[in-house]
This record gives sequence, C-alpha cells and structure tokens, in this order.
Amino acid sequence: MSQNFSHRSVLLDECIEALAIRPDGTYVDGTAGGGGHSFAIASRLSTGSLIAIDRDEAAIHAAGERLAPLGECARVVRSNFSDIASVLDTLQIERIDGLLLDLGVSSHQFDEAERGFSYRSDAPLDMRMDRRQQKSAYDVVNSYSEEALRRILYEYGEERFAPRIAARIVSEREKAPIRTTNELSELIKSAMPAAARDGGHPAKRSFQAIRIEVNGELDVIAPTIEQAVARMNQGGRVAIITFHSLEDRIVKQAFQHLAAGCTCPKSFPVCVCGNRPKIRIITKKPILPSPSELSENPRSHSAKLRVAEKI
Repeated sequence: MSQNFSHRSVLLDECIEALAIRPDGTYVDGTAGGGGHSFAIASRLSTGSLIAIDRDEAAIHAAGERLAPLGECARVVRSNFSDIASVLDTLQIERIDGLLLDLGVSSHQFDEAERGFSYRSDAPLDMRMDRRQQKSAYDVVNSYSEEALRRILYEYGEERFAPRIAARIVSEREKAPIRTTNELSELIKSAMPAAARDGGHPAKRSFQAIRIEVNGELDVIAPTIEQAVARMNQGGRVAIITFHSLEDRIVKQAFQHLAAGCTCPKSFPVCVCGNRPKIRIITKKPILPSPSELSENPRSHSAKLRVAEKI
C-alpha cells in the first residue's frame, strides 16, 4: 500500500505559535495524520509530553515512525479524538495544556486511491477513516433512503442539486449496486444540469457529504472541545483547523458557548445558572494561510485556524 505523508502540515507555524507551548506541558494532537504537527509540538518539549491520537491505522504507523526519534515524550494512540477523556484516563493524565485538531480528511487519505475518498481516481466506495468500523460509503449510497440521502447531501455538502442527485442514486441502484467512486461520480455529474458542471468538480460536494456521514465527523467536534477544556490547565490553549464552513461554524459556536458564561434569560435580575466563562477566544477572526503557504501548499487553500484559551 502506498503511503504518502510528505505533505507539509497546514498552518504549522501558526499552530505552534497559537498553542504557546510550555516545555513542561502536556499536549494532545487529536489528528496525528503523518505526525507533522505532532513532531513540531513534541520537539519543543523538555519534561513535557505529547499524546498523538488518530483513528486511521496507516496514520498511526506513520506518526509512530516520525515521532520515534523523540523518545518517550511522544506517545501515539489509535482512537477517535472524541474519546479524548477516556484516552487521558487510560494514560493516567489528569490535566493537559493544549489540544490541536486538524479536521477533515488528511492528505494521505486522499492520496491512497484505494481508500475511496477521492472522486479523481477509481476505487471501491469506502471512505472509512477507521477501517475497523463497518459502515462505509457503499452502505450509505446503497441503503439510505432517498430522503436521508437528500438531507445528507444538502446539509453536509451544501449541494443545491441534492434532490436530483438523491433521486438518481436511488433509481440507479435499483438496477445494480453502486460499487465504485467512478460510478458514483459519473452518476452525480449526470444528475446535474450541464450549466452547473462548471467551476470545480461536480461530485466534490456530494463526496464531502457522504464522507462526513460515513465518519460522523461533525457530531464529535463540539463535545470534544468541551471535554478538552474540562481537562485543561488554566492558560491552556485549544487550536482547531477547519477546511469548510460547516466545521468552522461548529468550532466558532462551541467557542462562543464556552466563552459566554451565564445562560440565564436577560429578564432575570440575577444569575441563577452559575455558569462562568470557561475560555477566552484568542482569534476574533480565524487565522488564514499566508500567501507563501498558499502558493507552496495548495491543500491549505480553505484552511482556517481558531484558537481559545482556558481561563
């Protein structure tokens, strides 16, 4: 199996600066990927430690190799970042000083054609980040109702032709199961008006939507932020990179919720809920890649970084 982990980590310098790393601190990279961000964090530690988490077996192998020279300060754990609390419990870590998440699909997952993430190469419909799980893109495409497909394509892909695409999928799969990325891609293209096929690949939004559904990507973001903040030392930082508006909105709203404090109705003369602000938002507007990074690394194109600090 080819594994390409050579891509430069997106917003690397900005993430390192945002985390305000203490040499004796404890940090979690919840999306280890090829270990680029993890290596940059761990190499700035002295007595501190880094926990690199990923659910993808290939990523765990690559991150382990990348971090091996740094010795015991860096540990690699195969898990979903949504299980951060149980990972910390297992490692007997009470408190952390920072969390980094680089959301969405990784470069190496796109590059491994057989994983089925890309509409640019033919492969079985898979899209599982964790191949231990049962549900794949094949199951979503061939067993979900037309209504469910329409909702997923519209909500997760912001695809305005969701009704036409969902109807075409359902009619085509009645003849024979849809098995490959090429079949699905061509089917999506054929369901769209010719005028709508300009400006980017016609299957891009639908593939994103199906991938998000397969991996449950959006549901876990806000709870993970809350779990991490609950385990964070004062002054600890949360830094999260997103690649599309759905993820970015969830991160922004989760930060706002944790920064808000009191949730009592404005009509109440005094606070009865007892909620206090838990974080301070560092980035009023997200940090974007520099022009030089955009020219050197096309994959950074839509990246946004938001940062908050535990108070």
